[in-house]
Amino acid sequence: MYQYDDYDRRIIVERAQQFRGQVARRLTGEITEEEFKPLRLQNGLYMQLHAYMLRVAIPYGLLSSTQVRKLAHIARTYDRGYGHLTTRQNIQYNWPKLTDVPAILDELASVEMHAVQTSGNCVRNITADHFAGIARDELEDPRPYCEILRQWSTFHPEFAHLPRKFKIAMTGAPGNDRAAVRFHDIGVRIVENAQGERGFEVLVGGGMGRTPLIGEVIREFLPKPHLLSYIESILRVYNLHGRRDNKYKARIKILVSALGIDEFRRRVDEDWEASRTPALELPDAEVARVSAFFAPPPYQVLPADDQVGVIQLGRDRVLGNWVSNNVDAHKVPGYSAVVISVKQPGIPPGDVSDTQLDAIADIADRYSFGHVVVTHTQNLVLPDVRTSELPRLHAELRALDLGEANANKITDVITCPGLDYCDLANARSIPLSLEIAARFDRVDYLNDVGDVSIKISGCINACGHHHVGNIGILGIDKRGEEFYQLMLGGSPGNDASIGKILGRALAQDEIVDAVEKVLDRYLEIRESPDERFLDAVRRVGFDPFKVAVYGSADPLDAGGD
Repeated sequence: MYQYDDYDRRIIVERAQQFRGQVARRLTGEITEEEFKPLRLQNGLYMQLHAYMLRVAIPYGLLSSTQVRKLAHIARTYDRGYGHLTTRQNIQYNWPKLTDVPAILDELASVEMHAVQTSGNCVRNITADHFAGIARDELEDPRPYCEILRQWSTFHPEFAHLPRKFKIAMTGAPGNDRAAVRFHDIGVRIVENAQGERGFEVLVGGGMGRTPLIGEVIREFLPKPHLLSYIESILRVYNLHGRRDNKYKARIKILVSALGIDEFRRRVDEDWEASRTPALELPDAEVARVSAFFAPPPYQVLPADDQVGVIQLGRDRVLGNWVSNNVDAHKVPGYSAVVISVKQPGIPPGDVSDTQLDAIADIADRYSFGHVVVTHTQNLVLPDVRTSELPRLHAELRALDLGEANANKITDVITCPGLDYCDLANARSIPLSLEIAARFDRVDYLNDVGDVSIKISGCINACGHHHVGNIGILGIDKRGEEFYQLMLGGSPGNDASIGKILGRALAQDEIVDAVEKVLDRYLEIRESPDERFLDAVRRVGFDPFKVAVYGSADPLDAGGD
């Protein structure tokens, strides 16, 4: 993984020292809260419903065991004993005291971490496929390019005050998008042209929130040396023409939609031709330098036999289910990628305790060359586990309450903090996710239903990505009471789609029953056990599910809200 040089280290240490002075001036009243707000946001510090929240950057989700231990220490020392994994592959702390935040930033800097640009109207954390570097289906590891983009965008003077926050995601597996690049302000896919050359397909204008849109291709093939100059031109056009009069219409997706992709492309190309210089070209030597930090670990030469299949067919069905659901293929024979589900019964999705983090760091050292990856589905990955060690690893994870066999299943719920923490929310998300987990916590049922994503947001800002859940749930305020809209048909992957509302909003005591009715109807109508829930919805439409939930397919009877 990338290692800071003296320049990296100095700017992060100095930034932490600078913020210490800003906090001191705020505490003495020398600056007002209004004056302090942009300063704290530039350092990842939000004011939520009850307390401050600090969001820590984890570029492309990659952590060393040393960094994981530091995150555990911060949770234990400065928070309430846990951290929360986010959908941007970050971690956040929900209860830090303002007086402690400078010390937390110092602690982070000591292990080459920070909270810079995790908030505010700037380029946020660059995200990537959580199987980057190990996936059998990727053309190339995208993380070196993510790191180059991170270095280019950090403290970029032209883009520190954009019309709105800006998010970039990248994948090296063009046939299987695990990074949701179509729902980002800029999405980048490593592709190969007809001549066998590697380059980038660039998408622009995707996003969720109040106006969910699927990104459009602005450049089918961008040669590698032009990555920075072309993305800079996209950002410059957005910075010049994006709306600043209405924050709800300030995202780049609104500008792309208003202009149309062809006109937006014309403006970007015009700027690109006029502004690109050799200084922004990406030389092969720089790519090689950064790529060296992501060299494969010292894998052993292991048999290529199907040990995973042997475990799945063995007598230990608990282990077999976990391997089937939480273990993925690795590009190196004899190794596997392991998803550690932190979606445990009774625990808010994404929450991981300090003791669990410490134990995960030790496990990463023993089993995965000291590396851990945060996923945008609020789980963790051990990327390089010897397949023969899966039984022993599973036993250790179960002892930590981290051995759930539910990756990509119903109980692997993604949710925002909702009204329990966020002052923007209209409804609670966490209690609903816990009720869903309790209702469907039966491994045979999970396996029968198969891969189904449930995503919950407590408001229209869509931090829980409800628009792209196979089943999406949106909390709304209805005359002072919490209600929920049920959506079906969303997908963040290559088959990207935005879910649509099924019918009238449902009360708190109706929504989980409705989810169960939808799933039961799916089991009745699917053509075979191999037909995914999403495919069945696309094949039969909404009417069978409306009848199941509302007793009628008539839109007037089913309602709409």
